[in-house]
Amino acid sequence: MNTNYIFVTGGVVSSLGKGIISASIGKLLQARGFKVTIQKFDPYINIDPGTLNPYEHGECYVTEDGFETDLDLGHYERFTGIHTTRNNSITTGRIYKTVIDRERHGDYLGKTIQVVPHITDEIKRRMLGEGTFDFVITEVGGTIGDIESAPFMEAIRQLRWELGRKAVCVHLTYVPYLKAADELKTKPTQHSVKELQGLGIQPDILVLRTERHLDDHIRMKVASFCNVDLECVVQSEDMPSIYEVPVSMQHQGLDAAIMRKIGIPVGETPAMKSWRDFLDKQRNTTREIHIGLVGKYDLQDAYKSIRESLNLAGIYNDVKAKLHFVNSEELTVQNVSEKLDGLQGIVICPGFGQRGIEGKIIAAEYTRTHDIPTFGICLGMQMMVVEFARNVLGYKDANSAEMNPDTPHNVIDIMEEQKNITQMGGTMRLGAYECELVKGSKSYEAYTSNASRQGGEKSAQLSSNSEALSIVGEKGEGLLTKERHRHRYEFNNAYKAEYEQAGMKCVGINPAADLVEIVEIPDKRWYIGTQFHPEYSSTVLHPHPLFISFIKACK
Repeated sequence: MNTNYIFVTGGVVSSLGKGIISASIGKLLQARGFKVTIQKFDPYINIDPGTLNPYEHGECYVTEDGFETDLDLGHYERFTGIHTTRNNSITTGRIYKTVIDRERHGDYLGKTIQVVPHITDEIKRRMLGEGTFDFVITEVGGTIGDIESAPFMEAIRQLRWELGRKAVCVHLTYVPYLKAADELKTKPTQHSVKELQGLGIQPDILVLRTERHLDDHIRMKVASFCNVDLECVVQSEDMPSIYEVPVSMQHQGLDAAIMRKIGIPVGETPAMKSWRDFLDKQRNTTREIHIGLVGKYDLQDAYKSIRESLNLAGIYNDVKAKLHFVNSEELTVQNVSEKLDGLQGIVICPGFGQRGIEGKIIAAEYTRTHDIPTFGICLGMQMMVVEFARNVLGYKDANSAEMNPDTPHNVIDIMEEQKNITQMGGTMRLGAYECELVKGSKSYEAYTSNASRQGGEKSAQLSSNSEALSIVGEKGEGLLTKERHRHRYEFNNAYKAEYEQAGMKCVGINPAADLVEIVEIPDKRWYIGTQFHPEYSSTVLHPHPLFISFIKACK
């Protein structure tokens, strides 16, 4: 296939939204009928984000093939609907480990291993990617001038020469507004482009991140000083929603500019009807519902996919989901009523470690006894299970073996095959695993709501969408789905009969290992916990059915 390559770099400051721009470019090219993939290159030396503190790097996003990646891959999937893999997330650590392993193996026949050509060759190999795509979009993390990103910039410089017109460089910079002078300043952008040019890379397209509208005079000034065509200078203004960005970029001709640079006929501008219908629905939604996120990370990006999944599900339920963080470390029996007051639904968030779990257990008890719709995810589900054991089954010392290895009632226990593994990272149940749903359960109903049968398979038709999400077929009386995991500890099946008899049903089971995937209390309005992470599978046009069902219950 005649593959084209788009490199997305950033300048001036970090956190400008390269991931959103990369995802938007992917969406626009998809709308024109091209097959697209997007990859993220991060300059840090960690092998992957799996062991990074969420305070430093936000959430760890998990691909279907079980790789722990940067949260930008969540944006890529939510915008485009593509399924990323371990090949879509590369770090400096992985690059160096590959080269060092080859050197130890003798693959270089005794040569001196250097950044150029050995490291840059490995970067180039990964940037060129595998598979058959019309476009490979490569986002490079960090900011131009960072010492860590120098090998990546050199690899891009080389590829620009080798690929010719098949490669386009999109550079995202910041145009600050100085209130005292009442002026927008282009000098930081000029310096950023000069630094990029000093590395041997001339950007083809500039995306100017701004909080104020840039008039044509500003754009002409940037074009002139940065050697970029005026039509290739576009602005990325603050938007009411990140999902407005692709339409804004299309309106300014970003996708058309890319195609002209490569030499592809531009043709008609795609209507993007489904996307615009979603935006109309979002703009016309006025009613608010208030959802509490009970967790220990007071940082938006720590629960990024959950927040986006709730927002999307709200829009499809014709409400705005207003999210309120509730610090589980501060929750007590005395203040839980006050802290959760006015919230119409509660999500008990995932996480690792002891900190904040007692607060999650207190929240689970309060929402269970007050019949508040509750969604527990991964560790959140486990704490719902522990709470039920303590306060319904009567095992006051029940706990997860992760938190207390000596607990006499280990209702959550480590998987047998994990008991002798001590190394962190890459040792968990990661990626997509099957889950069989019990017919008649609330979870089953969520997945099959408005379902239609196509070609002998079950497909969940969510709102106005026609594409199936997750569901892969029926099995006996249940329904088989695949969902993504990231954990080491499981529901202890030795207690399963007791839970079922007391009213907490195990309604989702992994058929291969008989592991409990979903618990729910049918007598409650909506009280469901999932061992898997449904937020990883929720996209703009196909939000996850459990989030849709949860928000509907909260209404």
